[in-house]
Amino acid sequence: MLLYYIRHGDPIYNPDSLTPLGERQAEAVAKRLAAHGIDEIYASSSDRAILTAKPTCEMLKKEATILDWCHENRAAKHFWLNKEGESGWVFHQQKYIEKFATKEVVDLYDKWYNHPDFADTTFKEGVEATSKHAFAFLAEHGFRFDEQKGMYKSSKQGNRRIALFAHQGFGLLFLSIISLIPYPTFCTRFDMTHTGVTVIEFPETDGYVLPKILTLSNDSHIYREGLPTRYNNGTYI
Repeated sequence: MLLYYIRHGDPIYNPDSLTPLGERQAEAVAKRLAAHGIDEIYASSSDRAILTAKPTCEMLKKEATILDWCHENRAAKHFWLNKEGESGWVFHQQKYIEKFATKEVVDLYDKWYNHPDFADTTFKEGVEATSKHAFAFLAEHGFRFDEQKGMYKSSKQGNRRIALFAHQGFGLLFLSIISLIPYPTFCTRFDMTHTGVTVIEFPETDGYVLPKILTLSNDSHIYREGLPTRYNNGTYI
């Protein structure tokens, strides 16, 4: 199975929508996904994610299944903090960037949220809530997570391509969970741009497997269509 995770296009956050550039980006990624086909399409319940998925749905004549647990607000409830004069995602706040990099946090690995410095946060609740939904989603597609082995048991249901259109803040949490890379490491070392395509391979076999990230936030469709290749409207890349 190939899981395609696509961040929404250039957004208007209020009201929740896309800019004209975001609409062009959505059309560009649709052409890319349609080239080899997508078997199932999913989208966050946010309008900007649904609108980004729309051209892909139209080209492939498929309807998107809406997943409310993928909405940005679900992650923001736990990982968007307003403390000590700073406001925003924790992976943008210097205090947490430095703390996430410390040996004592890294050594806790997947239980990193148990560090005493995070006692006044709901990091643990956020990870556990998203993990519950994420692992159930993958189990529905033939990959059941075995916590003791730290791997997925494949039921070999057939080679499929699945697309999920969602967000940055939610996406960094979701991708860290399903790739089994602790959130403090993932969210401070990796990122995703507008309509960036991340592809994760889940090998189809009768046995235990580990997912492999084949590409992260790839924007080749943006280059192909001659659209501005500015990382989140900042640096040209």
